[in-house]
Amino acid sequence: MRLENQSHVSEFLLLGLPIQPKQQGVFFALFLGVYLTMVLGNLLILLLIRLDPRLHTPMYFFLSHLAFTDISFSSVTIPKMLINMQTQDQSIPYAECIAQMYFFLLFGCIDNLLLVAMAYDRYVAICHPLHYTTIMREGLCMFLLAGSWLLSCVIALSHTILLAQLSFCEDNIIPHFFCDLAALLKLSCSDTSVNELVIFTAGTAVVILPLSGILVSYGLIGVSILRVPSTKGICKALSTCGSHLSVVSLFYGTIMALYFSTSSGKSKDKDMIASLMYTLVTPMLNPFIYSLRNRDMKLALGFLFRRNNFLIQ
Repeated sequence: MRLENQSHVSEFLLLGLPIQPKQQGVFFALFLGVYLTMVLGNLLILLLIRLDPRLHTPMYFFLSHLAFTDISFSSVTIPKMLINMQTQDQSIPYAECIAQMYFFLLFGCIDNLLLVAMAYDRYVAICHPLHYTTIMREGLCMFLLAGSWLLSCVIALSHTILLAQLSFCEDNIIPHFFCDLAALLKLSCSDTSVNELVIFTAGTAVVILPLSGILVSYGLIGVSILRVPSTKGICKALSTCGSHLSVVSLFYGTIMALYFSTSSGKSKDKDMIASLMYTLVTPMLNPFIYSLRNRDMKLALGFLFRRNNFLIQ
């Protein structure tokens, strides 16, 4: 059946964040500042990795793609939210809503899978340092990256195709600041059992299994450190894994906060705040975590500033 025959809704209305009209201007400036900081911070990460040959390693290869994914992930939802806040126009066309949901799922899945690839990279670096260059060769890195994109595309596309088969009869108000899949399913007047089954299956594939892989990687790293307990070994492990572990904790911490907020029946306002955390705040903090906790990034940043000062003089 054709897509236009499946839905009587030509557009949806995004209620947005629970902000009083008098406070719209303040929050608009705040969110715009955070968004621009996120974009500039991740672009700086990309620039440093591109310009500094010392950062042309598997770890920073994945980090550069994580930075690109973070920019894309936030840009799917935040600009539309800012436009709605500024214009007070809450409408979003049906096709644009479906497209927003697709790219949100796509980049969210890629972000998740890249964190797993980075955890495996750190495991090899600490537990098998002598074989690191042999194991983490360019072919494997490209395979992990391509696999992340392919799996994410399949999952996002499956959700999108199934959602396009549903009917939306009358209610078109989405109590969120973007086209969230769960919110759209609640609006549908069709049977969503298949959609919910796919959500459960895909959720296991891109959340539970990757998180388990990360925990196993760091568990093996911990065992390796405890076998030869030394201050030098612990410091090396912290410098190697500290930034990534901080990003993982932040990413999954906000997702778990959102899950428990939803499952415990708390207000939708808290649901939206948790969503804002992992769509905007977490991608904004990632560049600071890698810059402040990573010696190589700080050296590359200092080199870039010194070169710029030399060119100015």
